[in-house]
Amino acid sequence: MVQSSKKIQGVPEPTIRRMPSYLAFAEGLLRKGQQFVSSTQIANYMNIDPTQVTKDLSYTTIVGKTRVGYEVKALVDVLSEFLGFTIMDNAFLVGAGSLGSALLHDSGLSHFGLNIVAAFDVNSSTIGKKFNDIEVFHIDQFRDLSQEMNVVMGIITVPAENAQTVADLMVAWGIKAIWNFTPARIKVPEDIIVQNTTLYSNLAIIFNKLHNDRKEVL
Repeated sequence: MVQSSKKIQGVPEPTIRRMPSYLAFAEGLLRKGQQFVSSTQIANYMNIDPTQVTKDLSYTTIVGKTRVGYEVKALVDVLSEFLGFTIMDNAFLVGAGSLGSALLHDSGLSHFGLNIVAAFDVNSSTIGKKFNDIEVFHIDQFRDLSQEMNVVMGIITVPAENAQTVADLMVAWGIKAIWNFTPARIKVPEDIIVQNTTLYSNLAIIFNKLHNDRKEVL
């Protein structure tokens, strides 16, 4: 049963973080031709309690059926809409180095509603190049192009010491949401959305667990 999704505002962040995994699992089942999925099946996939799955999905409009669970196609549709993946948002990326260019080559982002329409840099050897048909412009062209292309989201993949400067420029030039891939914690006005994704922090967690496990073995 598919209805218009509820507002995502007020949903706990851990719930939102789990939902893309629910969606990926459901999409896999859909490709296999499975019609229904239970909260227990989803919970086993996620290694969490089934009651948590039921609680998470209660924030959406999906309704399960007794003894059969959720209709897989409906679950995919509801989660995709609820998470905003059905609406394509244009974004600019600043910092077309190794990480930035990797994101530019990731065509899968469009599946989740993100369309990077242009990249920016200050390196003369990078400006003018195209990655996955996305052109790299000089940062000075950011403001005019953001107004022309109606872009409200910015992605920061510059060195950490330049992150705050780039964030300030983005805010001044009309960007309303920032995806920050640097270790720096940027400061922006309260009405600007910021999501920090630090690869190095995740790497530190992996190394910490890996080294602790080795110590236990020894």
